Amino acid sequence: MADHFQHKDEHIDGGMMKLEVNLDDISAEWLGYLMDKLFDTGVNEAYYIPIYMKKNRPGILLHVLCHSKKLEKVKEVIFLETTTLGLRYFPIHTHRLERTFSVVETPWGTVNVKKGYYSGVMTQASPEYEDCKKIAEREKIPLKVVFQEVWGKIHSKS
Repeated sequence: MADHFQHKDEHIDGGMMKLEVNLDDISAEWLGYLMDKLFDTGVNEAYYIPIYMKKNRPGILLHVLCHSKKLEKVKEVIFLETTTLGLRYFPIHTHRLERTFSVVETPWGTVNVKKGYYSGVMTQASPEYEDCKKIAEREKIPLKVVFQEVWGKIHSKS
């Protein structure tokens, strides 16, 4: 939970960059490795979207979000670890909600919850997946039952 406090207050992050890369001739086996390398550089987000490219060739669109200070390192990873001959990048602003963290008591144990506030109003509540998973496995109950219990407790308090 070390990074929880860097976004305590609602704010706009400037200096962010979004990179996009179309990949149509890369081994699918390399994509997991590429993702690991990108997260090792400290990117905020990295994900793939299946696309169709010219001549209806299937491909992958790689999206990456990082701070501009990391742009050169991220470009280096992409050029060294993929088959691309070019990439697009542009500045972007990220609006981050105020975040708080609390604990919810369930019949099976405690679950950590992250809450997001927009203009002081709670608009998001996310139970910690790993906490819920441990309970579901230990108690031999469906994961969704644990999530529903936590959400019920969250919304009865708000």
